[in-house]
Amino acid sequence: MNHPSSDRSREGPLRIAMVVPPWLSLPPPGYGGLEQLVAGLIDALVARGNAVTLFGAGRHNGTAADFVSTVPELQYDRLGESLPELAHLARVNQLITADDFDVIHDHTTIGPMVAGRRAVPTVATVHGNPVGEYGQVLSDTDRGVGLVAISHAQRRANPGLPWVGTVHNALPPQEFTHKRTPGRGPVLWLARFSPDKGPDLAIRACRAAGLPLTLAGKCNEPAERRYFERVVEPMLDEDVTLVLNADREMTKQLLLDARCLIMSIQWDEPFGMVMVEAMATGTPVVALRRGAVPELVCDGVTGLLCDREEDLPAALRESSRLDPADCVAHVVENFSVERMALGYEEVYRRFLAGSAQPVPRERVGVAAR
Repeated sequence: MNHPSSDRSREGPLRIAMVVPPWLSLPPPGYGGLEQLVAGLIDALVARGNAVTLFGAGRHNGTAADFVSTVPELQYDRLGESLPELAHLARVNQLITADDFDVIHDHTTIGPMVAGRRAVPTVATVHGNPVGEYGQVLSDTDRGVGLVAISHAQRRANPGLPWVGTVHNALPPQEFTHKRTPGRGPVLWLARFSPDKGPDLAIRACRAAGLPLTLAGKCNEPAERRYFERVVEPMLDEDVTLVLNADREMTKQLLLDARCLIMSIQWDEPFGMVMVEAMATGTPVVALRRGAVPELVCDGVTGLLCDREEDLPAALRESSRLDPADCVAHVVENFSVERMALGYEEVYRRFLAGSAQPVPRERVGVAAR
């Protein structure tokens, strides 16, 4: 569907419909990187004078947006099913009219497939890795829908998609307490229990380095529990402290106390918000150089990047020489919600004006120095 360009495409506040999946509230009570990110984006957009209406599920809204719920109860217990998200999006499409909004910003998985019939132009942020089955689905996106990448690495993974911009994820740095001297606590692994995240490699690397490890993982979905029981649990010993399904405040404290964060990833991570969160507390990142990692971490300043798994133990020991102040400054300069909101505003306006050109790279979350 072709949409007329909005009169607001070049100046003035925008009326934005923000669409999120029906699984979690905003902000989430615990693990929920997408929901945490969107909550920060909404508040920053509203602070810049835009009118934002959030379309989600449940009864709670902890953001500055007006809230429209498509279903009274959160659908988390049905996570992984397609029908709850499709029903949610069908209700969203019925509720949104061209008289009320200038642009729709969709964060759902299926949204790009059904956005072409909307009366309002849609940009959709791609939060996953756009290859394989997901890449095939995205390749059938209606050409009137603009896709936004969360990293340049993600975009390079499938350059043929209808990308209209690249905007790095971000957070409010002021919400994180940061340390002034290097952490002396354990190495921290913080992710969902999945072979992609490499918790087994983190255990082996820390043992080779002679350093204790805190393994803090999301483990409440069947696949996560199976992987934990079969692979991770047999490897545990006294040198590993296990924390399951930590809430938001606990994860912040774990990051603050850690010597460093280990990103022993076994896939091309499209972003990796936990790295930004770690640096916001002054905690450096030790990571394998894959996916978006080099865009987020400034090697030798805010972390140490390794090309081989066998290089991780030495990097873990070396990380204590990095200055926490450099980590915090890097986040403030490159990954603030204000910068993210500005980047998305530029994407919205260019898209509404009918431009198919990507937003200039230097204005929307640059790669690490």
